[in-house]
Amino acid sequence: MAAAGCIWRRGWGRRCLGRPGLPGPGPGPATPLLLLLLLGPVAADITDGNSEHLKREHSLIKPYQGVGSSSMPLWDFQGSTILTSQYVRLTPDERSKEGSIWNHQPCFLKDWEMHVHFRVHGAGKKNLHGDGIALWYTRDRLVPGPVFGSKDNFHGLAIFLDTYPNDETTERVFPYISVMVNNGSLSYDHSKDGRWTELAGCTADFRNRGHDTFLAVRYSRGRLTVMTDLEDKNEWKNCIDITGVRLPTGYYFGASAGTGDLSDNHDIISMKLFQLMVEHTPDEESIDWTKIEPSVNFLKSPKDNVDDPTGNFRSGPLTGWRVFLLLLCALLGIIVCAVVGAVVFQKRQERNKRFY
Repeated sequence: MAAAGCIWRRGWGRRCLGRPGLPGPGPGPATPLLLLLLLGPVAADITDGNSEHLKREHSLIKPYQGVGSSSMPLWDFQGSTILTSQYVRLTPDERSKEGSIWNHQPCFLKDWEMHVHFRVHGAGKKNLHGDGIALWYTRDRLVPGPVFGSKDNFHGLAIFLDTYPNDETTERVFPYISVMVNNGSLSYDHSKDGRWTELAGCTADFRNRGHDTFLAVRYSRGRLTVMTDLEDKNEWKNCIDITGVRLPTGYYFGASAGTGDLSDNHDIISMKLFQLMVEHTPDEESIDWTKIEPSVNFLKSPKDNVDDPTGNFRSGPLTGWRVFLLLLCALLGIIVCAVVGAVVFQKRQERNKRFY
């Protein structure tokens, strides 16, 4: 399910009165006192991107330390990843490359927001490039694998920035951004572009842009929001907005990319993590958040979904429980009709007797 089309101004801390917003990667203009008074209860829920909310131990920011070496403070990288003074290149525009970068420190924030400045570019023409970038918040780190250069059957959250449609029958328009939450039991199906395990997604034209491209991921009180700034307008645009997401604390942030027969340059310029100042109830505070199992409370399984070009889901073929519900509703309808018919027939009989 794609989110609504409301647009937030990047670089401002408070926008769209009554709805949550995402800030930009830097401080915004000063807010008038009157607006602060009006929005006082909301302000604590929204970071304004100031350095007081920035968690440097979980952020990758220029100037990078360790340029020219095989390691850097706070971050590990592996595979084809190279560190330059301007970007971290996960893969070059070459075939069969995999690379990743992972934060040293586990994150124990309950509510957070990650801003990613990235770039995907290469010489390949339309549909002759791949494969894309994955952003991770997972239990395990530095484990290579088949899912955009990282392991399958992971525990945690993944955001896939997919540039190549492996499923030739898909109606989706690529590049495509999707979200997956996994407790280790699910496998990402590359041949179907992760369709069966996707929670939500949207089309996003982020490849070969001549300007900066950004993505923001916000997680707060079970709500997961993904927004993009791809048009060089200094504005956030909704991509994904879902509720009922449960993520533990103590997992690691990372990014990975992979190429196959087709290739692209996959670059990370910065990853900035902000703490969201959110009040929790005493019951929520008493929970051991490190023991939470990654999960999502949805009304239907992602496997009941089929493609829709807009990035939304529509109902797929009838499954067993849907057939059962339909039969139950039909049976109840027949019973109601029978009872109503019997009552009407009885009243007609009584009325006819009065004429004799």
